[in-house]
Amino acid sequence: MDQTFSLESFYKAYETETKEMVINGRKFDILLPKYLDRFINAHDVMNGFPLWAKIWQASWVLAGYLAEMPVAAEKNFLEIGGGAGLVSIVATSFGHHITLTEYNPDALQFARANALINKCSQLNIQELDWNHPRLMGQFDTIVASEVSYREEDIQPLLMLFKNLLKTGGEVILAGEMRKLSKDVYKAFEIMFDIRVLKKTLRSDSEEIKVFIFRMKMKGKQ
Repeated sequence: MDQTFSLESFYKAYETETKEMVINGRKFDILLPKYLDRFINAHDVMNGFPLWAKIWQASWVLAGYLAEMPVAAEKNFLEIGGGAGLVSIVATSFGHHITLTEYNPDALQFARANALINKCSQLNIQELDWNHPRLMGQFDTIVASEVSYREEDIQPLLMLFKNLLKTGGEVILAGEMRKLSKDVYKAFEIMFDIRVLKKTLRSDSEEIKVFIFRMKMKGKQ
């Protein structure tokens, strides 16, 4: 945790609302921006749209999935595109050693605040630019939710996985299946053996299918 960060300065800088979530029987309070206006470029709404500023169903599913995984004290996890921090906070709360990474500076601030209010001050939170990664070391498991939005991210992600994943390690991705998602996972199949699991979320008004992709690098089992 950044020692210069304080909740007092965070609350002065941001208007927030709290989303309460129960995952595997445990309650989490996640701070999110109350208003998105300050994070959106009115002249180019889709460029840099704050996707980090909400809890996606895939993040909820991935958090629950990690909460159910057996804890191995010697294994280190890395989350990329961690947004406001839900997945890594849940993983930490259930005993995993995980590093949360995110590029957006506002998202990093929300992740730090959420780690503190959920009693996860030990969570390691770092900035990571997929195109210019400066993260040291390798990890047993790399996790992410809803990272496959842009075609131009495919090659940087593949290089990131190649450089940061230990031999025999695994990538776990969660997301809904969109047209671009299919293209992304076809590209990943060149480098990875992929196993797919499906989770269906149901409410009175809709049914959402979230897919979990467990990927191991070919030739490095």
